[in-house]
Amino acid sequence: MHGLPVNMKYEAVIGLEVHAQMLTESKMFCGCSARFGAEPNSQTCEICIGMPGVLPVMNKKALEFTIRTGLAMNCTISAYSRFARKNYFYPDLPKGYQISQYELPICGHGHVDVIAGGRKRRIGITRIHMEEDAGKNIHEGRGNYSFVDLNRAGVPLMEIVSEPDIRTPVEASEYMRKLRTILRYLGVCDGNMEQGSLRCDANVSVRPEGRRELGVKVEMKNINSFRYVEKALEYEIGRQIKALQEGEKIVQETRLWDPATATTQSMRSKEEAHDYRYFPEPDLVPIMAHCKWIDAVKDGLPELPDAKRERFVSGYELPEYDADLLTSERAMADWFEGAIRAGAGPKAAANWMMGELMRFLNEENKTIEGCPLKPSQLAEMIKLIDKGTISGKIAKTVFEEMYRTGKDAETVVKEKGLVQISDSGAIEKAVDEAIAGNPKEVERFKAGDEKLIGFFVGQVMKATKGKANPQMVNELLKKKLGG
Repeated sequence: MHGLPVNMKYEAVIGLEVHAQMLTESKMFCGCSARFGAEPNSQTCEICIGMPGVLPVMNKKALEFTIRTGLAMNCTISAYSRFARKNYFYPDLPKGYQISQYELPICGHGHVDVIAGGRKRRIGITRIHMEEDAGKNIHEGRGNYSFVDLNRAGVPLMEIVSEPDIRTPVEASEYMRKLRTILRYLGVCDGNMEQGSLRCDANVSVRPEGRRELGVKVEMKNINSFRYVEKALEYEIGRQIKALQEGEKIVQETRLWDPATATTQSMRSKEEAHDYRYFPEPDLVPIMAHCKWIDAVKDGLPELPDAKRERFVSGYELPEYDADLLTSERAMADWFEGAIRAGAGPKAAANWMMGELMRFLNEENKTIEGCPLKPSQLAEMIKLIDKGTISGKIAKTVFEEMYRTGKDAETVVKEKGLVQISDSGAIEKAVDEAIAGNPKEVERFKAGDEKLIGFFVGQVMKATKGKANPQMVNELLKKKLGG
């Protein structure tokens, strides 16, 4: 078989299946704790370990969380849905089947909008359904044995299935980030990919640009970070294009992403894929979601990221970059608005948060929830700058001391003697000394080298240990130098 032209352009067709572990206290069909990190097999009972004769009971909170998510992602909520049995054998699946939803999911036909490469893209959501998680097989460090931990068995999951609308690895990672942000805003999932509470499988094919028919689809598993979503898709798209150019046939298969080699490896072909033999779950009645309840869930939704971002741009007149960053986490947006309510100017608060505050938090690997400062403390410091009590330069010292000790700005300023010098007599003296001590620079300035004003400002600030009011320094220098 001849390969396709080497210079032919291709496009990728990508769909993502995202599993989100719900933040319920108990499991999907029993009262066992759904908490992460407990001793292996300590959070199990007859139901979640699959003992014969036991009956599941649906977790209503998991249903509410799924409906919340569907509404936030513009889905239609089904008034009638039901569970199904997905039959397969694996050591971490104690019943020999997984309770999921198949032909009648709870949510369908939604969408989310993402910005990728400067363009807005609408990614369709095919469906969102509920299911229970499987347990976990542990192979590492066990010699010739594998162990099974069933703590995770029965934990409530949402599976969010996208339409094949994604075209690039960047779009895929932005879509994942958007889902995570929405889920965290709703409080239905913590989005922790490292712990496995947000997991992603990708379906990807390539086709020559302009063609409508789809190429052969490859499924990729084991993608557990935003960076790996991009890397895995970049590799797999490149692999498929190269194969087509060399005349090879793409095989429908499941591949695993290997972060160590930055490649995808074949796991099983379509012939080895499971026939899940779905049928309606006989131990659970169908779900009837009444309109009044759905409306009540809708009324309880928080302001979502897109709406908050637009409000930050229009209401606070923030640049889009600032609004994007500040609304990326609900807690971050709430902290910012707390500073505004305490009297800080929006742009000043945004600058301090995106600069000094994020730097200190990142250095200590903390989130905004773990911030030792209150929004009101930042607002008080900004007020001191606005009043001229401290300069912007001194404020950096004040801020660091506030962050390290938890003290208020005024306390730090008094204790460290950091009050800005606004006494015109004291500043004039320092200006006169700077001019008298640098005659050559004075001559150059008067000859037209006006950039030297910065040099003189620096000399005055050095002499006053950074405490001189910069505006007064500039005005006096220009007056005395004739600038």
